Formats: sequence, C-alpha cells, structure tokens
Amino acid sequence: MKKISVLLAATALASVMATSAWSKTLVYCSEASPEGFDPGLYTGGQTFDASSRTVYNRLVEFKHGGTEIEPGLAESWTVSPDGKEYTFKLRPGVKFQTTDFFTPTRELTADDVIFSFDRQLKSGTPWNKYVEGASWEYSAGMGFPDLVKSIEKVDDLTVKFVLNKPEAPFLADLAMDFASILSKEYADKLQADGKMPMLNQQPLGTGPFTFVAYQPDAVIRYKANDTYWHGKEKIDDLVFAITTDAAVRAQKMKAGECHIMPYPNAADVQDLKKDPNLNVLEQPGLNVSFLAYNTMVAPFDKPEVRRALNMAVNKQAIVDAVFQGAAAVAKNPIPPTMWSYNDAIQDDKYDPEAAKKALEAAGIKDLKMKIWAMPVSRPYMLNARRAAELMQSDLAKIGVTVEIVSYEWAEYLKLSKDKARDGAAILGWTGDNGDPDNFLDTLLGCDAVGGNNRAQWCNAEFDKLVKAAKQTADQGERTKLYQQAQVVFKREAPWNTLDHSIAFAPISKKVTGYFMDPLGIHRFDGVDIAE
Repeated sequence: MKKISVLLAATALASVMATSAWSKTLVYCSEASPEGFDPGLYTGGQTFDASSRTVYNRLVEFKHGGTEIEPGLAESWTVSPDGKEYTFKLRPGVKFQTTDFFTPTRELTADDVIFSFDRQLKSGTPWNKYVEGASWEYSAGMGFPDLVKSIEKVDDLTVKFVLNKPEAPFLADLAMDFASILSKEYADKLQADGKMPMLNQQPLGTGPFTFVAYQPDAVIRYKANDTYWHGKEKIDDLVFAITTDAAVRAQKMKAGECHIMPYPNAADVQDLKKDPNLNVLEQPGLNVSFLAYNTMVAPFDKPEVRRALNMAVNKQAIVDAVFQGAAAVAKNPIPPTMWSYNDAIQDDKYDPEAAKKALEAAGIKDLKMKIWAMPVSRPYMLNARRAAELMQSDLAKIGVTVEIVSYEWAEYLKLSKDKARDGAAILGWTGDNGDPDNFLDTLLGCDAVGGNNRAQWCNAEFDKLVKAAKQTADQGERTKLYQQAQVVFKREAPWNTLDHSIAFAPISKKVTGYFMDPLGIHRFDGVDIAE
C-alpha cells in the first residue's frame, strides 16, 4: 500500500510539473496533508501552510521572519484609551482571487471581516457548524466568544471591534492564521447553491497565491495571484508535494525534486549540509514538546501521580536519541527564548526509584496506560514513535505497562481532544504570535479544555493568573503573573515537558527571499527561484 501511495504521489507531481514546464515553479515538500483549507477550523501548521499562508491575508500581519506586527488588509488602526475598542481602516481596492469555481464581483469590505469572525463567534449563524465537528478551536480556546462584544461596520472600509475587557495580545492574535479574512460573497453563493462545505475544500481569498487543485495526500497546486494587492509574486506556480517521510523528503531535496523542505531527521542534517546545491538554515525554535496527561481520567487526575511518572522519564535520553543534541530538555511550558520564562523553576529530577516510591505512596499498582505518538514530524518532535518507545522502556522500570498508539494526523488531532481520552498524548506547540499567552492560556487555560488544552486541565489558580496577565499592557506586571503561573504549572504537572528544539530548513541554493520564521511559519510570498 505504501509503495502504491508513493507512486501515485510521484505521478501526480510529475503531471503538475509537466503542465508548469514553461513557468517558474517552486516545489515545497510538505510534511503532511492539510486537514482542510479553512484556517479558522484547525490548529495544524501543515494546514496553515496550505491555506492561510498562501491563499489568505489578515487585518494585520507578522513581518517576514519575526513577530513584529505590520499592516495587512488594514492599512491603519486606532485603539481607544481604555483598550476596549480597535478601529481598523481597510486597504481600498483589495481584490479577491478569480478562480475556475468563482468570479468575485466586488472588492474587500467590512462585510467580509465581520463574516470571517461572526461564523467563529456566534453559534446561531448558519456557518458556525457548516462542517461536521466544527469547534473553531483557536478562537474558542483563546476566549474570543467572551472577549469580543461586537464587531461593527462603520462604513465599507472601516470596521470596529468592541471588547468586553482589555486584551494585551489582541493585535498579535489578529495576525494569527485563524483570523484570516474570507469572502462573504463567495460564502453567500455556496450557501445559496447548497454547497457550504466547499468553503473548506476550494479556498478563495486575497492572498499571494490562488488555489488551483488538490489531489489528497499527494499534491496541492497554486498559481500566483495576478491581482494581489501587494504585487504579483515572482514565482508563477507553487506546488506542495506532500511527503510524510522525512528521509524521503531529504532524498527529494538532494535529487533536486524539491526546493524547500521542513523538519529533516536529525540524522540527515549533516548530510544535507554537505550537499553543494543546498543551504541548511537553522534557528532556535519558539516551541515546546510535551506529554499531555488526561487530567480528567484516573489516576492522571492526581498531581502526585503525574509528578511520579515525570520523574521516571529520562528526557535527556529522548533529546539525544531523537534530536542528536539539536534540542534542549524542557522544564517550563514556554521556551527559554520567550519573555517571562521562569528560569528559577526546578525541573523534575530523573529518579526511577523515587518515582516508584511516589506511585506506591499514591496507592497506584500495576498501572497500565497508553502513550499516543504523533504520526508526523514536527519541529518540536521529529520522531514521536521513538520518544514513546523510550518512555515505554523508562516507565516499565517502575512497573508501569505502556501501550503505544497512533492515528492518521488529522484523526490524531481530533481524537486527542476527547475529554475521555485514555492515557497521555505526545504533542507540541510552536508559538503563533510571540506572546506567552499563546502558550499558557491557549494550551492550558480553562477555555481551551476540549480543544487545544489536551491535558483537559482547568486549574482556578493558574487560570486567574493568565487571565489577569492578558488585561494589563504593563509587560513587567505581565511577566510577574506569567512566572507565578509557571510555578503553579510545575507543581500540578499536567504535562511532562519534553524539549525545546532547534529548527532546520534545507533549501535549494537557487531559492532567494525565503526566511525561517520563529513562529514556524512557511511562507512563499517574496520568494524567487533561479530558472
């Protein structure tokens, strides 16, 4: 079956390349298939790469290669003195893409902005449940339905967000993928035709690339948007060659079949660096990998049990085996490069004997548990199966029997949100906006339980601290609150924090204008390739 899939993918890519023989084509060997093409519905980086970072724009954007905010579809904005009103002046003359499946008749207006957010925030709208299981994980997990009081159309090119309370990271949040702006006119046509699910299959936005076609699990094809408000891109065609095996991605890079690839195996990095046709970019990742216990299910509902299990795991051995030194053991839920990192925290000491005694003291004997291992490489965890095997061996030494389970990536992300999920899941996070809130509240806040909070952990003391930190613009005060929250996190241990990794990006020396991004973003606007 695997050989057949590989052959089909290769055939599909060859077909796409043949049709693009007379154009400037960039091939990106992506690591996984997108869950869909509506970025508001998902949290996966591979989905954002294929949708929000190609087809769409946002009111504000992150500058290439950083976390600084710059104008996007909004050319300017003002904030009220109380921090509760944000008024955006939209860029005039922004056109939506013309595709084989829809031809727009008007330019971007405030109506598109309101539609893009209302469908996520208002449960009574027809678009709130337009696909089965829609949970709007980001906006819900970040508390947007409670935060946003109203979104008002001042005029066609002016829109005002009214908040129920001040929110320090609000502008940065609006630069995130879930806040992409869609076409209300296109959505209205799909609704009238009874084809609403197509919004998640045939995307249409204002971004640098226009969606052309998708062959599931094989190839996504885009073309440069001729009417892009920021100017037509230098490459004519963009191809995502979906290649789930990191070793195969590396082979394709060396063979010249790909121009850019993400997440190489640690064992392949040195070989890629030696290739005279490649550059291997690298930088510390704004990330964390963790093992999330389901704190709603016994015995993982007891902090003393979670701490005992943490003491049994040799995290340095995982870093050595999986990353070959290109990572550091994690002790906090935010990376050390992020402001408010609490370096005074003491990590769980690797001590199997103490772990065994702690389990016995908690009344736990003959524990059997599942560890979920991600099926894909991510920057924060290159080989979850190997990490799970190492943890399985460590836990066996204290009498805990571990079964390793896995699922297809989209299914993994869906099932791991289940409040009744058995055991603990390996997951991770690359920051979306450079703010500690994006880790601490988004992944561990009470609003995110059943969504991004895969530990299903709601702690009143922790939640009060991170919510208070969002409501002051004073970074010094926010730092104090976040550092206190990290103390609570470590005491309660909803996760076993595993690592913070170094991210690598092999690219062809023919490619110019490509930036590694601390937010884990793969963007192709501004990229060029020598013919």
